[in-house]
Amino acid sequence: MNSNRLPFPLNPRLQKLRSKLLNDPYYRLQSTEEIAIAVSLGIRIDANQATVDDWLRLPGLSIHQARSLVELSHSGVKFYCVEDIAAALSISVQRLKSLEAILDFSYYDDDSVDNITYKINPNTATVESLVKIPFIEISIAQAVIENRQSAGPYRNLVDFQRRLNLSGDILAQLMYYLRF
Repeated sequence: MNSNRLPFPLNPRLQKLRSKLLNDPYYRLQSTEEIAIAVSLGIRIDANQATVDDWLRLPGLSIHQARSLVELSHSGVKFYCVEDIAAALSISVQRLKSLEAILDFSYYDDDSVDNITYKINPNTATVESLVKIPFIEISIAQAVIENRQSAGPYRNLVDFQRRLNLSGDILAQLMYYLRF
């Protein structure tokens, strides 16, 4: 099936939703119907590489639950099925069953897990998460947070570089670890 074709016709409301899903990577899904549309558009979330922002796209998950899942994943916990996520969050599997369609449970051997680059959103990151990025010292991490608090969210990598007055060499190293 063509990834841009849906198994059902779209009314104007669903066409608007489809456009949001394709253009807003932070759109929070509201229902099982929206999950089905997202899946038909090729949107998937890898449970073992998901960021807090990825988890927050899913209906019914709180920021605390999203952070817990990311911390567990970064500490080496591997999720193999929706039951693992339910157990990690101490909630019923039934509450998460509707999410199963959009979640991928990919397997990574220990060598490949060590090579995974996690991207951090500087608009939501803490000082602690920023200093985990190679080349970011505590002073730069604090400057990222202070600038974000005083001037608002970073629009993109260029805005990030300009506002923090970073050299091209530093930005060339950091751009692989940041996502906006």
